[in-house]
Amino acid sequence: MHIRANSLKTWFNLLLESSCPLCQRSTANTFCLDCDRQLQRGSLPNPAAQWHGVGPEELPLFAWGKYGGMLKRALACLKYDQQSEVARPLGQWLGQAWLQQGPQPLIFTPAATAELVVVPIPLHADKLRQRGYNQAELLAQSFCDRTGLPLLRHGLIRVRATEAQFGLSQVARSQNLAAAFDLNPTVWRSQRRRSVLLLDDIYTTGSTVQSAAQTLRSHGIKVCGVVAIAQAQY
Repeated sequence: MHIRANSLKTWFNLLLESSCPLCQRSTANTFCLDCDRQLQRGSLPNPAAQWHGVGPEELPLFAWGKYGGMLKRALACLKYDQQSEVARPLGQWLGQAWLQQGPQPLIFTPAATAELVVVPIPLHADKLRQRGYNQAELLAQSFCDRTGLPLLRHGLIRVRATEAQFGLSQVARSQNLAAAFDLNPTVWRSQRRRSVLLLDDIYTTGSTVQSAAQTLRSHGIKVCGVVAIAQAQY
């Protein structure tokens, strides 16, 4: 009887486990232990290093990791392989880093923090139908679950389909994103005094978040910075 009970317990534990999206090993968590360690090695020692001292046309940046290696692979799984569950641990790690190393104790008063709201970078409706979800929104939900910050998931609308930014020059990126976003008026009726923390999956040159920030600022909404899971390294 004892042997049978142990066998049932082992079988039940196997049912609870799934495959790691990065290596297909069996795991009780989203990532297996080995992939988790490799992802953690890609984290930046000081995610807020670029929050201060940025140029006049740049947004303060808080980025969890370097865009490369296992983190690049994880984001590809999230965006292109329908592995939406990848967003939860990545968003949690970003949120934990924000709580531990974020700039808010230095620059945000309690009143200012209370007015902060997280707005994810939106996908165009065609891309959203194709993918089935907005990866930035999923990351933002997990980030907000960890930090306690409010999420305004549809604060922006992507009104113009754009080319993929990969491979475009800085000038071409800016032109590609011109007038790409608009404010979603239905969610801002009681939120105009909020300050926005934009969230995107990858920060490359900043063209995407700059375009989004310009849209918000044109409606009198303050944008205090951007948080991202990964930053491209040059």
